[in-house]
Amino acid sequence: MKSFIGKRAIASGVSLVVLIVIVFFLSRLTGDPTDLYLPIDATTEMRQQFREMNGFNDPLIMQFGRYVSDLAQGNFGQSLRQARPAMDVVLEAFVWTFWLAVITMVLVTIAAIVIGSLAAFRVGGVFDRLATFFSLIGAAAPDFWLAIVAIVIFAVKLHALPTSGTGTFWHWILPVSVLFIRPFGLILQVVRGSMISVLSSAYVKTARAKGVRSNSIIFIHGLRNAMLPVITVIGDQAAAILNGAVVVETVFGFPGIGKLMIDSILLRDFAVVLAVIMVSALAIFIMNLLIDIAYALLDPRIRY
Repeated sequence: MKSFIGKRAIASGVSLVVLIVIVFFLSRLTGDPTDLYLPIDATTEMRQQFREMNGFNDPLIMQFGRYVSDLAQGNFGQSLRQARPAMDVVLEAFVWTFWLAVITMVLVTIAAIVIGSLAAFRVGGVFDRLATFFSLIGAAAPDFWLAIVAIVIFAVKLHALPTSGTGTFWHWILPVSVLFIRPFGLILQVVRGSMISVLSSAYVKTARAKGVRSNSIIFIHGLRNAMLPVITVIGDQAAAILNGAVVVETVFGFPGIGKLMIDSILLRDFAVVLAVIMVSALAIFIMNLLIDIAYALLDPRIRY
């Protein structure tokens, strides 16, 4: 198992290094941020001083070398917009996205596994048809449309929920609900399909013939063997949210890492952009590593 985890960690580390190099040079192609941070009537001397102070006058390769040197010392640079360490800014935003992802994915996983398993137990029944119908709609519905419709109905028309912020429990309902719908539809379909295949196998038919209870057949005998493809989809969806639910966070004014990324790109806050990419990439790599470990635990053949 240690060798298995080590190989995955090395591959993730190499990918992270390549990603940092690409993002560093691409971000510089967006232009000089001087005009965004100085007043219109700033003199040429003021502009030159700003560029010198932030190292924008140096060749790109020199800027990259300095960034790598600082990175090796644990220095991720300063935010131009907030004038404080970029990593502090990113971690503050990441905490909000992390809890948004955790709450959403816990609810999604429980609901999708239970409903998808029950739907697969009686294929073609009323419950199966309703579950399939609504899950397909949910999987196809775009987040931005759902977010706008939710605001119009629950905030504007009914005045029941706030449109933005994180101050109370009620502020979380709309973002979590909108983020819930798409992964719920996708995961439910995978659970249903996988469970249908497992429940038609010989050992399940034998268990039924012996009079084993339906709940035991579904959630003990069937679910473990049906979880391999489900884990992949759960991991992908969780990584997508951890990477920044950009649309949902922007529409609801949620102070997460997705909204921070958009704001930083627009304001050319390079240090924050790179810190966001690094934190997001690490979160995705850790999620993929956990998926690999879960695979290996469920199916020992994968380790070898």
